[in-house]
Amino acid sequence: MTTLGFQLYSARNFPPLSDTLKKLSQAGYTEVEGYGGIYGSLDEPALQALRSDLDANGLTMPTGHFGLDLLENQPAQAMTIARTLGIEAIYCPHLAPDQRPTDASGWCAFGQRLGEVGKRYQDAGYVFGWHNHDFEFKTLADGSTPQEQIFAGGPDLAWEADIAWVIRGGADPMAWIESYGKRIKAVHVKDIAPAGENVDEDGWADVGHGTVDWKALMAALRQTPAKHFVLEHDNPKDIDRLIARSAAAFDTY
Repeated sequence: MTTLGFQLYSARNFPPLSDTLKKLSQAGYTEVEGYGGIYGSLDEPALQALRSDLDANGLTMPTGHFGLDLLENQPAQAMTIARTLGIEAIYCPHLAPDQRPTDASGWCAFGQRLGEVGKRYQDAGYVFGWHNHDFEFKTLADGSTPQEQIFAGGPDLAWEADIAWVIRGGADPMAWIESYGKRIKAVHVKDIAPAGENVDEDGWADVGHGTVDWKALMAALRQTPAKHFVLEHDNPKDIDRLIARSAAAFDTY
């Protein structure tokens, strides 16, 4: 059976983190994914305390999101975070709107930049890659997409595929899995509410309670090198409901 992890960003509005870790452990989760808001500025003793909290709850953190600024400008800090928390795969998760290129060559250059940034982490034994949102799938003037150009510029980048964002970007996730499946080392598992529903949750849904065909997608994704499947909901109003219902649904896939 494939293990479902939990992106801790989903619980950012339900502090404290220690309570979330306990809830996840009690619900049977064994993996979590971190993000910069949790550990980006922690010193080593604070990182060790976080690691102890994970260990006490029987949780590992095999994957983590790291902002581009930290990855580029504070590589020693990024390495310390990853080493202390046991992170094996580092994903750059976002690019602010005012920093996004506007044409194919710009996005290809960004892919090259990511590839250069990633070399030091890959050389240290980490998986390194990109985590998508929706903007990477908007067609550019030349007919390509930013995601294609990122991959062209960074041929060694892994991909943490956020399937629901692919769909929200207007793309066919099955086609992307077929074309770029060899790059997929991790997957974000989340769901999209039917049109007009869950407006107070930004249109997202608990896994298995939305419109995404996760049963078919999981069959395809199991043919890729993906090792980690990470539950995410960008704005849940009930964290206990999200944790329980999503795990129950995922077990059927």
